[in-house]
Amino acid sequence: MSRIRIDIDGSVAEVRLCNSGKLNALDSVMLDQLEEIYAAVEADRDVRLILLTGDGDRAFCAGADIEEWSRLSPREFARDWLRRGHRVFDRMARISKPTIAAINGHAFGGGLELAATCDIRIISPIATLGLPETGIGIVPGWSGTQRLMRLLPESVVKEMALFNRRLSAEQALRLGFVAEISDDPLALGREIASKAINLSPAATEIAKYMIHAGSNEDRAALIEAIGGGMVSSTWDKAEGTKAFRQKRKPKFSGQ
Repeated sequence: MSRIRIDIDGSVAEVRLCNSGKLNALDSVMLDQLEEIYAAVEADRDVRLILLTGDGDRAFCAGADIEEWSRLSPREFARDWLRRGHRVFDRMARISKPTIAAINGHAFGGGLELAATCDIRIISPIATLGLPETGIGIVPGWSGTQRLMRLLPESVVKEMALFNRRLSAEQALRLGFVAEISDDPLALGREIASKAINLSPAATEIAKYMIHAGSNEDRAALIEAIGGGMVSSTWDKAEGTKAFRQKRKPKFSGQ
C-alpha cells in the first residue's frame, strides 16, 4: 500500500503521510512518491493548492526512517540518501502553487525540514519541533541548516541542532514559523485553502516567485523565469519567432 495518499477535492490536493506505525517517518519509497505526486499536481491546472499533513495525531513526521538510512554505506548515505531528500524537498518548496502544512503532531528532523518546504504552517498546540540528529551522531541533511535559516533566527536553529532543544507551538508562532495554532490544523488548513483558491492563480504564482527570489529560494532560476515570462508577451518575441520560421531578418519595434 502507498504510504503517501493524495485526495483531490475540487481545486485542493490533500497529501497525507500514511506511515503512522513509524510516526510517519520518511523512507525512500515515500520520497519517490512525494516527488511523483508534486510533479503531477504541478502539471494539473485544475489543482490550485496543496495541503500537506500526517496520519494520526502523534506526529506530522518524525523524520527520516533510521532503519533504512542506518544500513547505508557512507557513500550511499551522502550520494543517494541525502541528495535524494534535497532534490525532493527542493521540488516541493519551489512548486508554483501555494502549499499549507497542517502540523498535526511532532515534527522532528526531516519532518521539520518537510514542513519548512510549505508556504505557511498551522500547528497543533501539543506539537513540538526539533532537530535531534546530533543526538544520534549525524547532522540535519535535508535543508535543516539551510532553508530553516531563512525561516528562523540563527540562534533558534542552533538551539535545536546543537543543544537538542525543542520549539513549542507557542514559540513557533511567536517566531513567525507557523501562521496559527489550532486544535484541528487540517480543518483550519481546509478553511484557509477554500478562500485562497478564489485568488488569481496567475498573480499568486508570480507573487510566490517574487517572494522566493527575495528570500534566495532558487533565485537565479526564478529571476530568469520572471524575465522570460515578461518578454514572451512582447510583440518583439512574436516577430522574432515568426521571422525565424519564415527564414527572414526580424523587424523589432521594442513593443
